[in-house]
Amino acid sequence: MSTKSRVLATAAALALVGGVGAAGVLGATATASAATPSCGGACVDIFSQEFGQHGDPVFLLDVQGQGRRNGTPVILFPSSSNDPAQDFAPTLQGTVADFYAAGLVSPAFALHYGCVPGVSPAGVSDCFGQTKYALNDPAFEIEYAPDGAFSGLCVGVASTAVAGEGVTLQECGAASTTVWVVDLYDQPFEAFVLGYAPLINGSDTNFSAPFVLTYPRSGYPIDKPRPQLQVDNLSGYSTGFPPVINYPSISDNQLWGADFGDHQA
Repeated sequence: MSTKSRVLATAAALALVGGVGAAGVLGATATASAATPSCGGACVDIFSQEFGQHGDPVFLLDVQGQGRRNGTPVILFPSSSNDPAQDFAPTLQGTVADFYAAGLVSPAFALHYGCVPGVSPAGVSDCFGQTKYALNDPAFEIEYAPDGAFSGLCVGVASTAVAGEGVTLQECGAASTTVWVVDLYDQPFEAFVLGYAPLINGSDTNFSAPFVLTYPRSGYPIDKPRPQLQVDNLSGYSTGFPPVINYPSISDNQLWGADFGDHQA
């Protein structure tokens, strides 16, 4: 395990905790899941609000062709309890400030999503003048763990996020491109209540319209060829302290939830 991985492995674990009580942090709930028996409760089912809901996600995060190589596309595919390509585990959980301390996100990124006034990053006192609204968002990596075996490959992008870039498996803990941040500041009230949130890629440099995990609007999970997940600019814009009320609607294809627990047939 790299030094960065060791640092983050001991960071405060905030990401992917349950539901509304944690401001809808990825909406994780302890319920039946489609993880294979070998992965079981250690795995998490990640799904798009566009196609399903907690307890009935319909389509899940999946590795195309059950591939185990760097650069393999990440897709959505029908939920199954015997498909190891749907086995993912949240790893390196913490906050944006933790990831900044480990050198895995930039100072500018930390100022926007992990600013602790006077503490992080580097003792900044005003958080771009937004001290009142400063947030230290939960952050994590999503590691591919087919049949419960951690692969060292995480969901991410190959280089600094740009609009329309495909989401693939990449080396875990090596760069900001495999870091995902629960966007609490831009979480609409309805999503807060139901347990869904946008996920910002850690390499983002567009802070007015960040690049978030997105299912392509023109695709459907059983289409051939399988539509690949991508990062794209967040729809809508921020209007106040989270959860945001009277918020321009974020598209369902940019809102994500997660379920934990063993599969029940």
